[in-house]
Amino acid sequence: MTPPSPRAPGSSLLRVRGGAGARVGFFELFFDLVFVFAVTQLSHRLLEHLTVRGAAEALLLLLALWWAWMYTSWTTNWFDPEHPAVRIMLAGMMLAGLFTAAMLPKAFEDRALWFVAGYLAVQLGRTLFVVAATWRHELARNFQRVLFWMLVAAVPWIAGALADDTAARAALWTLAVAIEYTAPSHGYATPLLGRSRTSDWNIDGGHMAERCQLFVIIALGESLLITGATFAKLDPTATTVAAFASALVGAVALWWIYFNRTAEAAAEHIAASDDPGRIGRDAYTYVHIVMVAGIIVAAVADELLIAHPDGHVEWGFVATAVGGPALFVAGHALFKRVVFGHFTTARLVALAVLAALAAAAPLLTPLVLHVAATGVVVGLAVWDTLSYRRAVAEGHAPVPEPLAPLPGEA
Repeated sequence: MTPPSPRAPGSSLLRVRGGAGARVGFFELFFDLVFVFAVTQLSHRLLEHLTVRGAAEALLLLLALWWAWMYTSWTTNWFDPEHPAVRIMLAGMMLAGLFTAAMLPKAFEDRALWFVAGYLAVQLGRTLFVVAATWRHELARNFQRVLFWMLVAAVPWIAGALADDTAARAALWTLAVAIEYTAPSHGYATPLLGRSRTSDWNIDGGHMAERCQLFVIIALGESLLITGATFAKLDPTATTVAAFASALVGAVALWWIYFNRTAEAAAEHIAASDDPGRIGRDAYTYVHIVMVAGIIVAAVADELLIAHPDGHVEWGFVATAVGGPALFVAGHALFKRVVFGHFTTARLVALAVLAALAAAAPLLTPLVLHVAATGVVVGLAVWDTLSYRRAVAEGHAPVPEPLAPLPGEA
């Protein structure tokens, strides 16, 4: 789809597409600071409710936070954050987002309605803004369809907040999240308005890739904050220093796996794609949340480890120390599959080794288990580096394969 003229009705707020691609603006980075706090709130909540139910609740809350951030990233991909009206809108989103994050720890308790009010203020407020801004624009139908499904999802969000029973609240909020997450997959099919195609989502692929890379940095930064803050409260000993080192090395290894080559190559691929909207939806909107979840879960394990590096291994610690890296590796494998069209054997091997560590966990101390899990991701990072260097030296570096259309898409 050819970008509209900046003078077309409703387009004065849109980014002007250029050959070099859009850059992430400073106000977008400022907006992201809200989600540094949100991720910290979420990891602390998971730490305090380290049960199956607590993990399920944390997952629901993470999906909501990710969706609020991701839709804002799509918005700033289309709309110029340097325009005063867009900045004012983003400032309002920051206020509502910070309020939502503050309510997050007790979202399933006495602050459910406040949490939902903040979340819907972000989602509906932003969407109403873009609908009004593009009312006479060719993008209007797309945003109107998005608004329709936001309003549909708002019903179970509000009903869940008003429910007295926690199980009923969780069920209704699960329905709300399911409605929101499936809407892009069917093109926001809306009565009278039809459905959108990914080719209608004329995004700047490089900008979308950079936004998601920055959220990965947010999650990794939050894990470092937890590591440093927890270690600062303790007297240094051989075991606590070893635990501290293992946590830091693990975070560096996750960074290395994602950023050493894959992030840049994927950004180049989406920027050159004929259908960046599809990659933006599948590889970034959907798949990245798996890696972010893995980083958050691993951060919880880091805090538990530094506080209690010795003694008996609890299953909650096993789930975080092994599950966090496993989620990240699985998410990264899916990311490579969606963008480049293939899985790498090394990731499957890493997941198998992590599963074996989980089975052997009762025989290990927390420190030994964490060091072993860290060793797996370090090994994967080293394998990736050597594999790419070998491919370059042999003259057959991996070349991305085209994405296959989803069922029902042209």
